Amino acid sequence: MTSPAPLRHKEIFPVVGLDLEHAGQVSTEVQRVLRRLGVEAEVVRRAGIVCFEGEMNIVLYTPGGRIILLVYDDRVELIFSDQGPGIPDIELARQPGYSTAPDWARELGFGSGMGLPNMEANSDRLEIRSRLGEGTVIRATLFRRRDEAAGSGGAAGA
Repeated sequence: MTSPAPLRHKEIFPVVGLDLEHAGQVSTEVQRVLRRLGVEAEVVRRAGIVCFEGEMNIVLYTPGGRIILLVYDDRVELIFSDQGPGIPDIELARQPGYSTAPDWARELGFGSGMGLPNMEANSDRLEIRSRLGEGTVIRATLFRRRDEAAGSGGAAGA
């Protein structure tokens, strides 16, 4: 039996709701950290997409929240948590094109209904938990595909 991979890095990033001026900065910083830690370029790219979509969901739909970056030898995890209104129907929200974006967000080019689908497409595992009136927690897992890990069967849905 193998032991779980040790945590190599943990960082917490606050996200302010409706702060469009700084939206996207966390995803840029997450990519910078991952590159500095020597994470594979493909994982850095996918993590950047997942992080940007999750960050924008927090900015557009909630008063704020945080993103936690966890880096292990075998995976990267991004945990998004907010104090927003919650997601009434998670399965519907996962459908491409479904959006509850307000008109002002759509006028700015957001709200196409691709946030959660893009997060799902670029994650190996995406778990969503939400409570109406309390908020949402999303955990995205991206398995690292280093040469020695190839063929380990770590990629789900690939």
